[in-house]
Amino acid sequence: MAIKIRHLSTRFALLLAAAAILPLVGYGLVSILSLRRGTHDSVVNGNVNVATRAAKEIGRYISTNAELLKAVGADLQDTGLDTTQQDRVLKNYVLQFPEFREITLFDESGNALVTSRIGSAHVDVPRAARLALHGVAMSPIRVDRDLLPTTTFAIHLKRLNEPAGWLAGEFSLEEMWRMVDQIRIGGHGYAMVVAAEGELIAHGNPDKKALVARAVNMSRNPLVQAARAEGDRAPVWREYTDDDGRTQLGVAASIDPLGWLVIVEQPTGEAFASATKLQRQLFVTISLALALMVTVGYLFGRSFIRPILTLQRATQQVAAGQLDTRVQIDTADEFAALGEAFNTMANRLIELQEDVKRQERHAIFGRVAAGLVHDLSHPIQNIGNASRLLLRDDSDQETREMFRRTVEREIASLKRFMDDLRNLVKPKPIERFAMDVNGAVAEIFESMRPEGERNGITVEAQYAAGPLVMDGDRFALGRVFRNLITNAIQATAPGGRVTITTARIGDRVEISISDTGSGIPPERLSAIFEDFVTTKRRGLGLGLAISKRIVEQLDGTITVDSAVGQGTSFALRFPARQDQTVQAEAS
Repeated sequence: MAIKIRHLSTRFALLLAAAAILPLVGYGLVSILSLRRGTHDSVVNGNVNVATRAAKEIGRYISTNAELLKAVGADLQDTGLDTTQQDRVLKNYVLQFPEFREITLFDESGNALVTSRIGSAHVDVPRAARLALHGVAMSPIRVDRDLLPTTTFAIHLKRLNEPAGWLAGEFSLEEMWRMVDQIRIGGHGYAMVVAAEGELIAHGNPDKKALVARAVNMSRNPLVQAARAEGDRAPVWREYTDDDGRTQLGVAASIDPLGWLVIVEQPTGEAFASATKLQRQLFVTISLALALMVTVGYLFGRSFIRPILTLQRATQQVAAGQLDTRVQIDTADEFAALGEAFNTMANRLIELQEDVKRQERHAIFGRVAAGLVHDLSHPIQNIGNASRLLLRDDSDQETREMFRRTVEREIASLKRFMDDLRNLVKPKPIERFAMDVNGAVAEIFESMRPEGERNGITVEAQYAAGPLVMDGDRFALGRVFRNLITNAIQATAPGGRVTITTARIGDRVEISISDTGSGIPPERLSAIFEDFVTTKRRGLGLGLAISKRIVEQLDGTITVDSAVGQGTSFALRFPARQDQTVQAEAS
């Protein structure tokens, strides 16, 4: 019965549906940004409208009363009224318009002629007035004894175009305070009025009215500075931190033609509370939709991902050497075929591994056998020849002594060769004792110098001044020194030089063995410390590998620097011992 294969394209289509997450997230971000920008602009525009309307109302309020004083002046000049009639006119105006606490008529010299007050006049002619409002001079704002804002309006009267005195009125701005108090934005938004020179003359926040009494200057307020910089342009807004450390959304509108500013402040947290709430709701909605989409994508994509994960785990196990790993995928699609291919590959890898093992065993055995034959044939042949010559009766004593030394030398070579093989299979344990490095090196130097002389090579030693003490195995390190010096002698042509140097570098003891031999090619330099790697025609390539193990067992390091045709230098470094007791013991 043919199995109906469900192609991966069907499942991949479901994954594409899950890919709608990205457009959803993008849409959500754009919506949140648009909502934030729109609500921000809406809040700012609303506060701007409030400040603008308040500025117009206050400007109209001031201008209307200034025009009222001009009307009083028109009733008094060029009418021929006597003093009694003028007094009645002024009193009637004050009674009809309570914003004017007092209206007084002065002659050109500043002497009061008629006043609406009972008694003497209190108001003065504001000769240092800062503003001229439609022909009416206006003095700076001040706070009276009742802690209410007050100013003085004044008109220079003329009769037949000749100066005829002054008409001054003390005008209470209490009604302006009430207008400012009625301006509320939300629960904590208030308005304030700032004079042209920066004095605070009204504040809607009851807790801040004391600032008006102290005539606090608002020139350093960021919004006031921005409004002054803009001049007569459209209202400005800023977000800034006030003196209480709260972030405020401030809007400033100019009161024409006074040059005053109406400022509406509202905490940003309150101003954008509705926008923040809408953003939170939109974010929750998008998050829920995103979670739903992820859940749906996970449920539909889990069956697609499971075979991939199974193959991934199996591949990692095979890479770790578990070649008996197999997979079972029952999806009836391309993954099932991939699983079968994986199992076939694993079976084939086992076969190839067995073939490689057999080939490696053959290669190693052949290499070891060839090395044994090569390295043992020469010493055995030399020993045999020397033994036969020793049996001859015609040999003199000097010749017999030469043959004896030859036998001893070759037997020593065989013993060293056998020690290398034994140490490769079962390394000897390293025992640590305090040892004098100069003394240990001197022993090896004295024993190796004759061999260098037989080969026409100068072997010299340079010792550090003072004792060099370290924790080490004198016999194990002697083997390392002997092996490195032997290699240096073998790599150096007659007439060359081998130098052994000891030194103290910081907290380390350094022993370097340098030669002027043929050097090591760069491509072979990185592998010289591996087993069965050698640059010589003879040997199994175990000497440097064993030397490196001994050095590392003693917490040391061994490095090599070589140049073809110039020579090679090995450097051994070990932790030094510094206490005098140990130095004396080592000596």
